[in-house]
Formats: sequence, C-alpha cells, structure tokens
Amino acid sequence: MSRISHPATQTSTAIAVAGTAAATARQYLVFRLGGLDYALDFGKVQELRPLKELERFSADGEIISGVAVSRGVIMPIVDMRIAFGPRPPKHDPLTDVIILKLSSCVMGMVVDGVTDIVSLTMAQLQPIPLADTPPAVAPQVDYLLGIGAVDGRRLIVVDIDKLMSIRKFPCTPRQAA
Repeated sequence: MSRISHPATQTSTAIAVAGTAAATARQYLVFRLGGLDYALDFGKVQELRPLKELERFSADGEIISGVAVSRGVIMPIVDMRIAFGPRPPKHDPLTDVIILKLSSCVMGMVVDGVTDIVSLTMAQLQPIPLADTPPAVAPQVDYLLGIGAVDGRRLIVVDIDKLMSIRKFPCTPRQAA
C-alpha cells in the first residue's frame, strides 16, 4: 500500500519551501552608471544623497573627486562615472552619492542615479560570461557577482567591498570639528 500525503501537508510543505526561498532573497540597491544598471548589497548602504547636498571641501584627483562630510564623518568620494568611462561635462540634478559602509571604511560613490531597491535570490543570478577574458585578468574582476534578472531588466551585481578595494584609496574616517 502506498502512502499518500494529505493535501494540507503538501500545502504547508510548499509554503515552507517558498518561505525558505524568500528568506534567501537579498535586497540590492540599483544604480545607473554609463547607461547600465548595477546592483549592490543594500546592507552596505549607509545613506543616499544628491551630490549637491554634500559639503565638499576638497575636489582634486582623477577618480577620487575629493572628500566630503556626512553625519560628521570626513570621507573620500569616488566618482564611479570617471572609473567606468569619460567624465560627464557637469553634474546632472539626478547625480547621486551612495554613502557606503564598507568593511574597511565609510566612503561615498558618485553614480549617474539611484533607481530602486530590488530583491534577488541566488537562483536569479547568472554567472558573468568571461569567455574572452584572459586567465590573468579573470581574478581581477572577482568583484562581479553575476547578472541578475528582475522585471525584464538585467542588473550587473557587484561585490562593493571587492570593487572598492581594487585600488587602495585613503579610507580613514575622521570626525569633523
């Protein structure tokens, strides 16, 4: 005699499996940079600010566009628009600064704009195709976690700690006077 499970048991099992899948979903902040959509772990975001609202008191360097004060902390500001392409002629009103709380420091990252927050599961992430990448270069792009698909959009998911550690930036937070 075969054992048949009760429909209520099947339903509760399906709910438990769905709940586990939802529990493994992580929230990602989506931002635009050079016409592409990127996503980073929302847990690394301290705050979002329009670029014009930051109190900047230094502005020199190629990628490091200066330092700024946010909540009394002096931090470097990295202009990702320069790192990922030619510098735009001027700041757009949509230009945002993502204040990141990384494992090693607090810093700001200038992007074209923040669009939204999405939830992604590991099943929604596909590996980055690195077929044309020489083996010596592949370890240098380990900050790319994968391509996420949400609502018909493709998001390049990055490990922001690894991305920001590629080039060592002076990253010691200091208290403003």
